[in-house]
Amino acid sequence: MTTQRCQTRSFLFSGTLALCFAANAAVAQTPDASRFPAKPIRLIVPFPPGGSNDILARFLARRMGERMPHHTIIDNRPGADGIIGTELASRAPADGHTLVIVSTSFAINPAVHKMPFDAEKAFAPIGHIASGPNVICSHPNFAARSVKELIALAKSRPGELRYATSGVGGVNHFGGELFNQLAGVKLIHVPYKGGGPSMIDVMSGQVEVVFGTLIQALPHIRSGKLKPLGVGSAQPSPLVPQVPAIAASVPGYEVKIWWGLLAPAGVPAPIVNRLNSEINAILGEPEMAKRLTAEAADPVIASPETFGKFITADLAKWARIAKASGIKAE
Repeated sequence: MTTQRCQTRSFLFSGTLALCFAANAAVAQTPDASRFPAKPIRLIVPFPPGGSNDILARFLARRMGERMPHHTIIDNRPGADGIIGTELASRAPADGHTLVIVSTSFAINPAVHKMPFDAEKAFAPIGHIASGPNVICSHPNFAARSVKELIALAKSRPGELRYATSGVGGVNHFGGELFNQLAGVKLIHVPYKGGGPSMIDVMSGQVEVVFGTLIQALPHIRSGKLKPLGVGSAQPSPLVPQVPAIAASVPGYEVKIWWGLLAPAGVPAPIVNRLNSEINAILGEPEMAKRLTAEAADPVIASPETFGKFITADLAKWARIAKASGIKAE
């Protein structure tokens, strides 16, 4: 056998061996979702303890810990309308062991703030947890008894009627401006430092109407201190079935508070799918339904892809409203 032939065979053997090692390495690096998580999961809540994000996160963390090999630990990182904690999550390792619970403010913030991350590109959608509508309420003696009558009254008194919200740049401020745009009216925004104070002034007759979350308005609706005119969901809410959807009088109007889970971009698909499967299983449990009902919300079971498309659409929606109405953060 010639030296050249021996070298050729040696080269081919070495190449084949290298390919085998490469293939084995690729298999070894493929994430095994069945062995995930390998350590406790950190669930960042970018708001203080006690709010809806925190309440839902703690329930999810408990159930995830019971269903999976390791505990899920809550890490509250409030500040800057949720931006501080969310940015922290965006910089975490993309291995599925760091998650963040976000809500509607995640889609609104880029419309009014200079962001330290790209909301569309910095995260991998995991699961769409739930959503609940906003609501328009007035004092019980207010002249308008429905959304249709509110619109007629606002058109007859342009620039006179006011609407209260929990603050500038929040979901209810955006909800009020969307109403102005779609209904062709000009209600004047009166911001407060929180949903509670905004409702108090409407209950006392100081301001005509309030745009707020159904969960916060519900006790006052049931006590008769607030008169609901319409809810922001496409259909009436089971909690107040007698209250029509705003969209029945203002086609295209839909404003909901929503919650969901994200992970840093780059988490392997098998781990994303494993987390999505666990979250959706928890959402189907009766105990979770009870928890969400307490927050005036409905569970939303969706794939990561569907949740991602929802976020993209919501980001575009609030950006359009902010541009058209000139909303800016304080």
